[in-house]
Amino acid sequence: MTALTQFQRLEATGVWRPNPSERLRDVIVSFGDATLILRDPRSEEPLSHWSLPAVTRLNPGQMPAIFAPGAAEQDEVVEIGDTLMVDAIERVHSAIAASRPHPGRLRGVLLWSLIGAVVLAGAVWLPGAVIAHAARIAPPAQRTAVGLSILADMRQTTGAPCDRPSGAAVLDRLSARLLGPEGRIVVLPATMRGARALPGRIIAIGDDMIAGEPGPQVAAGHVLAADLVAAEGDPLRKVLDEAGLRAAMSMLTSGELPARAIAGQGTALLLRPAPRPNEDALLDRLREAGVPSEPYARSLDPSGETVLTLIEADPFRANPPPEPLMSEGEWVQLQQICSR
Repeated sequence: MTALTQFQRLEATGVWRPNPSERLRDVIVSFGDATLILRDPRSEEPLSHWSLPAVTRLNPGQMPAIFAPGAAEQDEVVEIGDTLMVDAIERVHSAIAASRPHPGRLRGVLLWSLIGAVVLAGAVWLPGAVIAHAARIAPPAQRTAVGLSILADMRQTTGAPCDRPSGAAVLDRLSARLLGPEGRIVVLPATMRGARALPGRIIAIGDDMIAGEPGPQVAAGHVLAADLVAAEGDPLRKVLDEAGLRAAMSMLTSGELPARAIAGQGTALLLRPAPRPNEDALLDRLREAGVPSEPYARSLDPSGETVLTLIEADPFRANPPPEPLMSEGEWVQLQQICSR
């Protein structure tokens, strides 16, 4: 309405025709309250009122300008040769039209906002959904292949897994007892301060869990703890989270995870502290496997409350397990698994 106020006193002469059957007559054209007023030049009596928002120019870019009161009402016209008045009419017409509500524009804004929200939600949700799906449907052989690839990456830091035949045979029997036929324990020549669960039910421990220990209970406790952590959070899902959406898509389509997607993950896993499982779940698992919790607890940080809890709740604190994990001779053989 600022434009209308600016031109309210502007007047110009024009030629007006009320309908095609009448002759042209001179008029004075001026602005009213959002209207265009056509007056008789002698009596100044108003002859016609046009709504400014509806005014339509019939010959854009040509002079004299010809206007009609609306797009559908072109029988009544006025010709104006005054450039200032023509520009003023068009400016005021545009200003009034712009100030009116635009329901269609609002719907457009809402529609595009909704589309943008859907696209954003898809961008946030889709990668996680694809990665979770890839981890969920991966068959055992594929999981094992990824686990062995992570193990190969760890070898760059620790060296090759220990495999002296006599000790390896004992390790296989221990794996079967603690993890079942589908599990596998791997000993690396490194200090790992705990076990790490890899995809494919592979549990890696360092020879610090074996060398210098009086028995296999410490190693067994860490193996069971790592296996419980894997049950709580799929190791393959964690690998795919690190690898990213493209790697997960590649595994879904080709059945393999690109080597570049795994590079560095094994080393990073070694640098992180070994995660701890739920205490109650661990105690139940230790009881089932016939493994006392006190040796495992004493290998942890002695300042933690977990240590005292696991010692006091040791299921075999009063009586030893009915079946030992292995004989003394087997333990000696396992301790030599990293010897060359």
